[in-house]
Amino acid sequence: MLEKIREGSQGVIAKGILVLVILSFAFAGVSSYLGSTTDVPAAEVNGDVITKAELEQAYQSERARMEQQLGEMFAALAADEKYLESIKQSVLERLVADKLIDQAATAMGLRISDEQIIAAIKTEPAFQTDGKFDNDRYQAILRQLGYQPTTFRSMMRVDMTRRQLTAALVGTEFVLPSEAKQLAELQNQTRDIRYVVVDSAPFLASATVTDEQVKSYYDANQGQFMSPEKVSLEYVELNAADFAKDSKVTDEEAQTYYDEHKTQYVSSEKRLAAHILVTSGSDDAAAKAKAEDLAKQLDNGADFAALAKTNSEDTLSAEQGGKLDWFEPGVMDPSFDEALFALQKDAHSGVVKTDFGFHIIKLLDIQPGTTVPFADVKAKIVAQLQDKKAVDQFYSLQSKLADTSYEVPDTLAETAKAVGVDIKTTPLFSRDDVPTALNKPDVVKAAFSDAVMLQGLNSEVLELEPNHVVVIRVKEHHDAGTLPFGEVKADISERLKQDQANEAARAKAQELVAQVKAGASDVTLTAKAKLARGEREIDASIVGKAFQMPTPASGAVVDTVALANGYAVVAVDKVNAAESVSDELVNGLKQRLVSQYSEADYRALIESLKSTAKVEYPVEG
Repeated sequence: MLEKIREGSQGVIAKGILVLVILSFAFAGVSSYLGSTTDVPAAEVNGDVITKAELEQAYQSERARMEQQLGEMFAALAADEKYLESIKQSVLERLVADKLIDQAATAMGLRISDEQIIAAIKTEPAFQTDGKFDNDRYQAILRQLGYQPTTFRSMMRVDMTRRQLTAALVGTEFVLPSEAKQLAELQNQTRDIRYVVVDSAPFLASATVTDEQVKSYYDANQGQFMSPEKVSLEYVELNAADFAKDSKVTDEEAQTYYDEHKTQYVSSEKRLAAHILVTSGSDDAAAKAKAEDLAKQLDNGADFAALAKTNSEDTLSAEQGGKLDWFEPGVMDPSFDEALFALQKDAHSGVVKTDFGFHIIKLLDIQPGTTVPFADVKAKIVAQLQDKKAVDQFYSLQSKLADTSYEVPDTLAETAKAVGVDIKTTPLFSRDDVPTALNKPDVVKAAFSDAVMLQGLNSEVLELEPNHVVVIRVKEHHDAGTLPFGEVKADISERLKQDQANEAARAKAQELVAQVKAGASDVTLTAKAKLARGEREIDASIVGKAFQMPTPASGAVVDTVALANGYAVVAVDKVNAAESVSDELVNGLKQRLVSQYSEADYRALIESLKSTAKVEYPVEG
């Protein structure tokens, strides 16, 4: 928990720490924090209750974490209620696991003293200022999170006690260097192989299936031909972009807008600058003194361009007598900018300090600001006014859309009439093939909701894009079920023919295996020396098979392997030991193995505790 606080304390404390501590709190399993309830609990673990409030809080925290991690992808996933239910179930199982660990820690007499908690708080960087514990900061963070110190210490006690048990288990895992090295050598092993592919395509022409075979396959494998739940929709759409096309803007309106906003169409004054730059280097005082000396020379009549060529450390501009470029206000460093726009033409400034060093600036020329003619910006103004009128019309109609679709919830006819648009329709679609125009998570969720799909009501107003909304209702609904035989007959026939062709390819491959083993010289195999596990130029099935086959004792080991369309004969001639294994690879494997073993230990602990526990998931009657 403290690690989470430490991570969250960097940045916006109110958001980061709050989410992370709530996550820990939600998983703490301390029902007393949330008070008692008479509701049916989410689960009971050896008589200890996990309330629905605890589950909901933990679930919302997990949702927030996943949304932050996955971004827009999570919104698409969250449109599926079954996916959200699976997340909630996994959160509940984590709460059950935490409860089992808490009970085991109590039974074993594990305790965390007040002194340990105080020490953990004082050494927590989130509560420190300049490396020392800051009680004011500690109190401020707790107030921001809405916790009393006693409540927070109780949460820490639960968390630290739980970690005593899990750390004692998973922290004891280790991997011997020889074990990691052996695995690394195995992974870097190569093999000398030969292979030949027997493609099924030539056998397809002779493959035949009867209608009875197709029907028998259909009857025996109906689970493969399930049709997902589908709906077709009616919808009323409002899009400000469509209104903009028809918005009329007169020349008088455009001229009036131009006159009222003329300041927007005035180009800024530009000034042509030159400078002499003396960079600071390691001696700021010496650089400033040099610049002041040059300024005095200019005051006494020295030529600016000549001094710039011989003294300016901006070598590119020095070649041009210090000449830079035309600048508008606000482009250069504030100090440079202020000095330049305070000068009269042909005058030079005193010494000006910026991050680049010390400057002496000269104003070479002035280009006054000018007003852009109306004709040059008319088209832009017309487009702006069209957009404004369209948005105004959109918001006016959106209110009618919301009101009418709610007041008359069993049809869209009145709604379409109220906003003056036609009702649009979609073909039947499932959650996986939503029409592009409506493929937004909120729309998909609404389309398959009980209110819209089963009760036949209009949806609420749903946003597709800014200033682009729809209201939907179900036109037709098909439950999930088995596809009719007629719709899948052709596909089954092709599948059975492919199976026959694959079987013929397998038989041919077996013949070739026998010939290779017998030493036949008329079988042409492709050789590949030192085949690595990560080889990409050869079919992955062939590579995988080559590394599954045993080490040859005498002569080649030969076998077959199924491919996507056919079979391959694979002969392993030699197994080559790894040529070199780096310490970096071995250490990386050690870390991964320890992590895997620790995770397995934790899961085994939970399963062991569950096997002797009474875990119930009450259902409301």
